[in-house]
Amino acid sequence: MNWNESIDAYCERLGPAFWSEPVNALTNLAFILAALWAWPRVRGRTTGQVLAAILFVIGIGSGLFHTLATAWAGLADTLPILAFIEVYIFAATRDFLHRPRWQSGLVTLAFPLVAGAMAPMLAGLPLYGVSAGYLPVPLMIAAYALLLARRAPATARGLGIGAALLMLSLTFRSLDMPLCGATHGLGTHFLWHILNAIMLAWMIEVWRRHPRRAWA
Repeated sequence: MNWNESIDAYCERLGPAFWSEPVNALTNLAFILAALWAWPRVRGRTTGQVLAAILFVIGIGSGLFHTLATAWAGLADTLPILAFIEVYIFAATRDFLHRPRWQSGLVTLAFPLVAGAMAPMLAGLPLYGVSAGYLPVPLMIAAYALLLARRAPATARGLGIGAALLMLSLTFRSLDMPLCGATHGLGTHFLWHILNAIMLAWMIEVWRRHPRRAWA
């Protein structure tokens, strides 16, 4: 594989030049601003600070991909997102469901395998098929919301809001190419950045607000 191969996957990109996706590139600042907002709110709480730090890195990685647009930059874009998902699943299983660390770890390790198995089926969905790799995430969040509906209704509502925000942001991610002509070559991917940054910061806040016996 040529890690320096140029990738053209978004409506806004017109060529291999660094500044070929200015709006997509600049809107990655939303992730950085969201991380800076979340950081002081979780000061002294290790898990929350790890999530906020990863959120900051998501902005950097996505910025690299939407400027350099190479295969290695694509990894820099996707790996921090996967890291955030995995850390959050571990924290949610441990802190929301009060499961021991070993069980939380097993759920965390199992999620990518389950999501990978679901992706080929979800790829056939109209519109959302292009975002099949992400679709198991709002389903997972919604499942946790249902499990917590009685024992922690405020957290369940927060997770429900998070799942809805993610589905909205995935809608704009999926509409990028279908609406390319209607948006005169701008696309809608930049709205995925903005809404996803809000959603990830909100998920950190949901974790922060959840009452638990001891902070980790």
